[in-house]
Amino acid sequence: MAQSNHLINEPSPYLQQHAHNPVDWYPWGKDALAKAEQENKPILLSIGYAACHWCHVMAHESFEDEETAALMNKLFVNIKVDKEERPDLDKIYQTAHYFLSQQSGGWPLTIFLSPDLTPFFSGTYFPREEHHQLPSFKRILRLIAELYQNKAPEIKEQNQELRKILQQQQQAFPEAVLNEKPLYLALTQLQQNYDENYGGFGTAPKFPQASKLEYLLRNKLPMALATLMHMAKGGIYDQLAGGFYRYSVDQQWNIPHFEKMLYDNGQLLTLYVLAGQQFQEPYFYEIAQETALWILEQLQASEGGYFSSFDADSEGEEGKFYRWTPKEVRDLLTPEEYELIRLYFALDQNPNFENHWHFYVARSLKETAQLLKLNPTVAKSSLLTAKKKLLNARNQRRPPFRDEKILTSWNGLTIKGLLLAGAVLKEERFTVSAQKALQFIQEKLWKKDYLLASYKDSKAYLSAYLDDYAFLLDALLTSLQLSWDSKQLQFAIAIAERILASFEDEHSGGFFFTPENHESLLYRPKTMMDDAIPAGNAVIVRTFLILGHLLGEPRYLVAAEKTLQAAWPFLMQYPAEHCSLLLGLKEYLNPSQIIVLRGDKKEINSWQAETQTLNNYVFAIPADASNLPKSLALKKAKGKSCAYVCQGLHCEAVVIEKKQLKSLIKE
Repeated sequence: MAQSNHLINEPSPYLQQHAHNPVDWYPWGKDALAKAEQENKPILLSIGYAACHWCHVMAHESFEDEETAALMNKLFVNIKVDKEERPDLDKIYQTAHYFLSQQSGGWPLTIFLSPDLTPFFSGTYFPREEHHQLPSFKRILRLIAELYQNKAPEIKEQNQELRKILQQQQQAFPEAVLNEKPLYLALTQLQQNYDENYGGFGTAPKFPQASKLEYLLRNKLPMALATLMHMAKGGIYDQLAGGFYRYSVDQQWNIPHFEKMLYDNGQLLTLYVLAGQQFQEPYFYEIAQETALWILEQLQASEGGYFSSFDADSEGEEGKFYRWTPKEVRDLLTPEEYELIRLYFALDQNPNFENHWHFYVARSLKETAQLLKLNPTVAKSSLLTAKKKLLNARNQRRPPFRDEKILTSWNGLTIKGLLLAGAVLKEERFTVSAQKALQFIQEKLWKKDYLLASYKDSKAYLSAYLDDYAFLLDALLTSLQLSWDSKQLQFAIAIAERILASFEDEHSGGFFFTPENHESLLYRPKTMMDDAIPAGNAVIVRTFLILGHLLGEPRYLVAAEKTLQAAWPFLMQYPAEHCSLLLGLKEYLNPSQIIVLRGDKKEINSWQAETQTLNNYVFAIPADASNLPKSLALKKAKGKSCAYVCQGLHCEAVVIEKKQLKSLIKE
């Protein structure tokens, strides 16, 4: 029987991948922390995730190596963490890594802690043998152990300084007068960093940065249009199956790192639907349709909810599942189809990935059809047929590993995207899937007025973090606009109340990432800046403003304002890194119209279809809806249908004519 370590009973697929390493890994918990304290040993904390290519490389080179493992076991207490299960630990130690090294972090994060959990040295990937000026991992292990033994006073002093710096992240700031200045500063910063040639920001590597794109999109700026177009035509998008890879290693968006993450695809699905509406661009709807179908076909769990990711590697090689040779393509297609694909996907050019070809759109279909003297309709049909043949063949290959844990936060982002796609694209299966996922979360991950963060093998576990509550609340508000359900409103209110009770910083404003009853860690993070996903604080500002105005609940409005106050210095200094908060600031300064329709269900649904815009919130509440909060119950149905139009704290007189309602709507 193969050896195993303390990870053997952990639900995380990532931890399971390391359960048979010769390294004596522990999960994060009392046993490992007590062992470090009792033996006065430093902790080697390794943080990664199942789809991470460089995590696999380091695991294969070092953690599967007997000699390296023996050294790790002798000198350290070794703890392995799945950053998707424990984003709190990842946030804390990525921040600490930045202050220790003055470099941005990443995965795998390799960080050495004193038994009191304060880090004193950190890095990311270390190779087995020294190369590219990176020291070998074994050398690092020996140096750190020696440092810990011989430089205890210096380490203690450094630890005290670091703790002080980390605690200062939470300091209160003087109250500011909230204004529009950061909204304009952000646009200037985004413009300065914008890639005029290929869209996106910076050069390479290039990430989608969905929060920045949404900010540009909501402002109807061409930067958003161009970036989304370049991404859709690039290799960062799976041209055969749909869905986006995590990021591009080149400036042109053509060669990705091949992991596919639920959180990227949930957010980008929302963006492509909104962009289709904002710019009246049918191609964006096609991308949204394909991405939504890919989520349903590849990530949807039978119980409800969505799995987390697909690995970058298969059969030990990155991208092997996705790459092609011209011969492989030619053997599957007719000569006419092959010629079309050859020009459309750049098979007529040099190989672009490991002596193979990774597909991206090199020429528009119109240009390709002209070169081949094809009728555009025939070319479109031929392209779809060829892509289907190639996808069927690709599906016979050994697929990358799928991480089948269900994360509440990422599901919230995805449910919102699928609800919007279902409504705008008139695809009921997307709506049904999203509603089933919402029901699954309420039944399996909502326990005694608390949310849980993760679900695997029929078991929900880990107390939820701020993002779990925030993104789920946003999904519920989206659902309520599309189809009223009083039970969902009660669930949304319960979520909002738990956010206030367990996460709010009543002294300095804003919300902590961990609940008040969470284990004591190095410090309690409060995140305002967007990352690959929006900051939970930012989503709460926007949702609390909408919910507060809808329900007439001043506590939500005050909490949102205090969060903006707490974030104000960051908004002024780094506005472009806080785009989600800026959307909240915009909502605070100029509240959206909230329109409550009451009356016959069929009639008010017709009114809703004609009054909903990208800039308002319309809730169609049937006359017979029960269990309504007082503020909504007072908005009674009059006649067959009527509307209550409110903006901020001001409401117009009840409207009973559709024509009059249309005249009140602000674009």
